Parts: sequence; structure tokens; C-alpha cells
Amino acid sequence: MKNKLLWRLCALIAVGTVLLFWAIAWLTNHTETSMSFLDKAHQKTLYAYGKEAEKIYLEKGEKALAVFLKEIRTKENSWLAVVNSEMTTFAGTKMLDEFADRFQIGRSPEWKVHLYFSENPVMEVPFVDDNTHFLIQLPQRMRPGSLLLATRLTLQIALPLVILSLLSFMLYRHVMTPLKQLERATKDFANGNLEARAMATMPERNDELTTLAQTFDKMAQRTSSLIYNQRSLLADLSHELRTPLARIDMAIDFVEQDINREQALSRLRYEASTMRELVEDTLTFAWLNTESPQLNSDDFDLVELINVICEDARFEYPDRTLYVDTPECASIGKSSQLALGQALENIVRNALRHTPQKSKVSLTLVSDNQNYIITVTDEGVGVPDSMLDAIFEPFFRVDKARANKTYVHSSKRSGFGLGLALAKRQVAAIGGEISAKNRINSNDTPATARTHAKGTSEKRQAGLVVTITLPKLSNAAFAN
Repeated sequence: MKNKLLWRLCALIAVGTVLLFWAIAWLTNHTETSMSFLDKAHQKTLYAYGKEAEKIYLEKGEKALAVFLKEIRTKENSWLAVVNSEMTTFAGTKMLDEFADRFQIGRSPEWKVHLYFSENPVMEVPFVDDNTHFLIQLPQRMRPGSLLLATRLTLQIALPLVILSLLSFMLYRHVMTPLKQLERATKDFANGNLEARAMATMPERNDELTTLAQTFDKMAQRTSSLIYNQRSLLADLSHELRTPLARIDMAIDFVEQDINREQALSRLRYEASTMRELVEDTLTFAWLNTESPQLNSDDFDLVELINVICEDARFEYPDRTLYVDTPECASIGKSSQLALGQALENIVRNALRHTPQKSKVSLTLVSDNQNYIITVTDEGVGVPDSMLDAIFEPFFRVDKARANKTYVHSSKRSGFGLGLALAKRQVAAIGGEISAKNRINSNDTPATARTHAKGTSEKRQAGLVVTITLPKLSNAAFAN
């Protein structure tokens, strides 16, 4: 589901708002209800007035009752009376005009008192005969709800403010917790910790902020990988340049001392060319590795490109046989003839370089519904299985992985270890894939083949198989 954070926040706010209004309404109603009853002490006081009035009336008569009622009236500053069921007053009392028309029966002290009425209600304490009633207008000091205003302000202002503050804090924590983790990871990464990642400390969740953290981690992974690669590339390049620079220094000394001047000048030209080629290959590799370009501007015939490369290779290595098996044509679209040509040239020359004289290198091209598959097989000694992935790394010397170096022409450069690394990046830039595996000699028995694969027996001629898979319409075209 898209916009998970939006829906989660909307649900939290909506549910929180509904619960807030419900809580305020319930608390207000419950609080006002509980505040609408007389205090227990006041109830006892009113009942005591009624019982005392009844006792005086029964024991001492109406005059004594009138005196008692006058004392209570003065004390409570409120109207009171004693009436019978026919609404006839006695003991010197009279009915108030505002109650005369509508009074029927008083309110028990235990009953609820309406807090919003302006006048105080008349409370009743019946005598034992149920025909005589002690009536008293509730004294102001006994009226409940004196804290009603403060309570309403608390429930309608303070409580919502507290609840909304808590809700805001929860929303803040929900949003800011992953953002703070991301901020911390960003600061660590900016301070040089290239292994800093946001998802490592991110709480378990699945929303837009998680996606942001994952995106940051991908960026950090790519950036750190590029930095590590650049550092390694610079270290390897500086190491590779030391040898030709040392030779150049020696050649300059020979020229200055007029020792083998022509040979020294030839060496200078050779080493300068070597360094130029090394720097150009390194810059090309760095560009491919850093920019990860998508090369998809050419449409061409793959067979024609292979034939041109193989003719050049045959001329350079006349003492080896280069066998080519391709269809009449193989059109490929949205690719790069230059990048693919350089990759194929590096792979073919690498195979020829590590194939002994009078031996064969095979190049085959087949196709399926969507891809072209180019296979280059040499008859060298192969590569230890543990190094099959490493041969595509920069400055990895294939010769170091091969068991026998006698196949390399002494008159030709053995390479800088950039050929297959460049080939892999160039093939990737046009949407293809490249892989390598060892070819076991077909004359070996299964047991011998397994032994060769483990590299535990005497090294025997086997070979390396490099496979390139190219989409007929490059995937890079769809990426745009």
C-alpha cells in the first residue's frame, strides 16, 4: 500500500480526535453528575434540621417550633417553612410567592440538584406522619457545583491541551525517531565512517521513512564502494607506475652517459607508450566504474564486429589458431559498437595470450529468443576456481592465476590486469553479463576432471571459458 505513513498518521489523528471528544464528553457528564449531589455532611445537617423541628413540634408545640425555625432562618439566611399536605403553613411560616403556584413536594436531600438553575431548590424532610413536611430552600453554602467553572475549564481546555500535546509528542516520536537515526547515520558517514547505515538501527516498520532509510543505505553502499574502489585503484595505479618510471630513470641515465643511446631511447618510447596506455585504461575503467553509464546508441551487425576483431587477433598471434563459429548475421540494437568491440578484443587477446603455440582458441556465437551468447574458449591451464571472480577485478594479473607463464610472448606486454575488468564494465554498460569458468580436458576421466577442478593434481591443459550474454535489444535502452 502506498503512502503508509500518511494513512498511519491519518488513522492516529482520527482515532485520537474521536477518543478525545468521547473522553471529554464522558468526563464532563460524569463529573457534573457526581457534583450535582449534596455533600454527605450537608445532607445530615438538613435531615437533622427536619428531625429537630419534628421533635420540638411534637414535644413543645407550635410556638417553640416557630422560635426554632427563626433561629435556623437566621443561621442559614434562607427561606424555610413547615407545611401539611394541603400546603397550609403554620408555626409562623408562610409560602414564598414564587413557590406558591408550582410547589407540590420538596426535593429529598439525597436527590440530584441541577447545577445550571439560578435559584436554589427547596429541600424537604418529611415528618413521621407523612402529612407534615419540613421545607427549606437550600442554603447557598450547601449548593453543590462551586467548582463547576474550574472543572469545565479543566475538562474543556486543560485536558484537551494535555491530550493533544501527548498525541503531538507521539506523532513527533513516530516521525522523528527514524529521521534521527538517519541523521546520525548521515553524520557518521560524513565524518568518514563509510560503514554507517541507517537501517541497522532503524525500528521495525514499513513506510515511507523506511524506504528513505533504504535509499540512503543504497546510496551509502554505492558511495563507499566507489570510494574504496578509487582508493584501491589509485594505490594499484601508483604501484603499476613505479616500474615504468624506474625504467625511464634508468634509460635517462643511459642517455646522459651515452650508453646504448638508441636502445635507451627505444626503451623510453616503449615505457612512455606503456604508461600512456595504462593511464588511458585506468581512466576508462574509473569512468565506467564511477558513472555506470548506459551505452545504447548503436545498431550494428555483431558478426561483422567479431570478424574484424578476429582478423586483427590472427595477425597479432599468427602462431595460434583462432576458430570462429558464427551465423551469417546477428543484428543487435540499442548497444555500443565501441564498448563491445573493446571488450571482445580484450577477451580474445587474453585467451590467445594464455594459449600455448600451435593451440586453438574458439569463439562461438549462438542466439536464443532474447539474447546473443558469445563463448570464448582457450586451451591454457585455466584459472583456480577461487580466482574466477577475481580475474574481473582491476590490476589482477591473469598470469598470476595461471600455472604456466611460458605461453606469454616476451615481445608483447603481458597486460596491466585491466583488460577483463574493463570488459566486464563495458559489457554491463550495454546491458549484458560476463562470466568465466574452467574447461576440463575432454580426455580426462570424471575422477581426473574432479581432481583438476580442485587443483590438487599436476596442472594439465584445460582452458578458460568466458561467456558473454548480450540482449538483442539492450536493456540499457529501457532504462532510459
